[in-house]
Amino acid sequence: MLLLIGARLYLPIWAKGYINKVLADIPGYYGQVDDIDISLYRGAYTINGMYLNKVDAETQIPFLNFPETDISVEWNALFNGAIVAEITMNSPEVIYVLEDQKTTSNEEAASVDDWTNALKDIVPLEINHFEVYNGKIALVGLMAEPNIDLQINELNLSAKNLRNVIERQRVLPSPINATGVSFGGGNVKLDGNMNLFQEIPDMDISLSLEKSEAKALNDLTSYYAGLDFESGTFELFSEIAIADGYLKGYLKPMLTNTTMIGKEDGFLETLWEGFTSFFKFILKNKGTDTIATEVPIEGDLNNPQAGVWPTIGGIFKNGWFKAFKGETDESIEYKDAFQDAKESRKGLTKEQKENLSSEEKKRLRKELREERKKDTTDGFFKRLFGGDDDTK
Repeated sequence: MLLLIGARLYLPIWAKGYINKVLADIPGYYGQVDDIDISLYRGAYTINGMYLNKVDAETQIPFLNFPETDISVEWNALFNGAIVAEITMNSPEVIYVLEDQKTTSNEEAASVDDWTNALKDIVPLEINHFEVYNGKIALVGLMAEPNIDLQINELNLSAKNLRNVIERQRVLPSPINATGVSFGGGNVKLDGNMNLFQEIPDMDISLSLEKSEAKALNDLTSYYAGLDFESGTFELFSEIAIADGYLKGYLKPMLTNTTMIGKEDGFLETLWEGFTSFFKFILKNKGTDTIATEVPIEGDLNNPQAGVWPTIGGIFKNGWFKAFKGETDESIEYKDAFQDAKESRKGLTKEQKENLSSEEKKRLRKELREERKKDTTDGFFKRLFGGDDDTK
């Protein structure tokens, strides 16, 4: 009896030492945890004060900071014959510092395996249910002047049935939902479904960022484009579908009621912003005071292509013909990506696909891109000058 009591008292100490060793052994990173709480009666343990930093970082800003992570057996899944885990994270932070994350492609490939192995060591069961409360994601650039600091706060995320414990016949069995508050006080929402049982997960998701103050982009636009916003609203809408490694979707950024000349700007900056404001006035939709475009994204995930001509055509279409709606279009579905993935491989047997050399695969992808580019260019002028029904 005393032996069991002693083992129970020592278990959190052993677990803390084990997890600290796992974190310390990730190449290029160093991490620690403050404390481990174990609840044997519910098959769970809580990791308190976990963080991870890059060893060769130029800053002292933590890459990952997880104040409280609860890992437990998902008891509901036991009734479906599966022993899987559920994870709940409270106030987690992921801070991506641009200067600290520059690695070569080989280093990036290696880090994926390192992270996977570390996660399996810390969570020995497959994760089926994942939740985040009051999280934070930040993109920081310290070399820019002023510094780039774009954040999503109050992030709440739920991903269920990740290991396909229930609804096994569904093509995309895992629902994912998230909400948050973006830079500029905007509202972020993500909804969709996934299938993680793929080397590249299949998914069908929609994302919206609404009613964000445009001047919150100034750190980014000032550094990369030499201009800033004094007022106005920035919004972004997107839909993405992935099937068999083939991606299809769009990004639709919108600027509404924006002005780009501030009282404290210098002469040259004011001149440049006045120049861009002139073109913004020409291209914007006069009825809604909105400038927007729709950027199509389609192709192999190793090289997704954003069509240039449709992007330019979209700007003119919105400015002179029809204002884009302030919402996702519901125009991208999983079957779209699946059909295009199927067509990109038509004419090949299963054995031929498996035996394709890397050079042959590159050649086939190049041919497909050329075909799509030609179709895109031919269709652009029709859409631009009234060929589509919605521009008449």
